[in-house]
Amino acid sequence: MKQSKTEQGKELLITHLFNAPRALVFEAWTDPEKLKHWYAPDGCTIEFKSLNATQGGSFHSCVHDPVHGDCWIKGQYKEVTAPEKLVFTMIISNENGDDVRSADAGKPEDWPEEVLTTVTFSELGNQTKLTIHQSVSEAEAKQTGAYQSWIKMFNKLETII
Repeated sequence: MKQSKTEQGKELLITHLFNAPRALVFEAWTDPEKLKHWYAPDGCTIEFKSLNATQGGSFHSCVHDPVHGDCWIKGQYKEVTAPEKLVFTMIISNENGDDVRSADAGKPEDWPEEVLTTVTFSELGNQTKLTIHQSVSEAEAKQTGAYQSWIKMFNKLETII
């Protein structure tokens, strides 16, 4: 029996304070040359088959993990408001861009087939407060390592901006 969102607990929500101007932090999320330096868990690399970070645009990427193999993800940008907000979907796919069921990719049975990700960028003087919200259970994200990966990726981003 699947649990309701209330029974599962809260959805993933992480904030991080960057010692960089908001425009630079936002650009690091939309420029594939910058993304490839931080947007993958430790020990992994990422490549973008395509990336068009505009409203209605899409992306198709692959995280190369030496332990777990390749993980293809595709998505669509629902909202792009520079330098304030990004809203995009994330769907597990294959190299051709065909959808792959989350459970078939090793995710928990109740992992959503489409994850909605909202990233907001707030100015705090010369710093930027980034908030990421994803439509997955925070407990599941911690269990799968997704939560910890975000923290580590933000730490990597901090070193390159």
